[in-house]
Amino acid sequence: MIQATRHAEMEAVDVLLELWQKRGLSMPEVSERFSRCKLYVTCEPCIMCAAALSILGINEVCYGCANEKFGGCGSILSLHSSSFEPSTSDGGRVSQGKGFRSTGGIMASEAIKLLQCFYEQGNPNGMRFIGFICSTYLISASQL
Repeated sequence: MIQATRHAEMEAVDVLLELWQKRGLSMPEVSERFSRCKLYVTCEPCIMCAAALSILGINEVCYGCANEKFGGCGSILSLHSSSFEPSTSDGGRVSQGKGFRSTGGIMASEAIKLLQCFYEQGNPNGMRFIGFICSTYLISASQL
């Protein structure tokens, strides 16, 4: 079930994980499949999503408008451009980020209009400024 409060990137990842789990893929097979995926989102992934996508080893992310408040692909941090080793609050370690290709500004004005339209019509009490909410997604990979 898709939830409107979740970031589109996490929804897309969950769709693939569920599909690949049903097919009985092993963790190395899942990792290899993520390495061939390209993710399309309306808005630049936030820092949290960019870090998660890097850890998953996604191949490429394409987005419309920049995320000037929370962007993880260049607007605030550039988590896509290099590997990093995140840690947990208790000092533990998690998998190292692999980095991924990132292309922004694809139909940026249309992406902004799409988000503005959504919030004006879908949430009359919502904020009028957008640019930090992740919206639609599509993942493509050969041999999903």
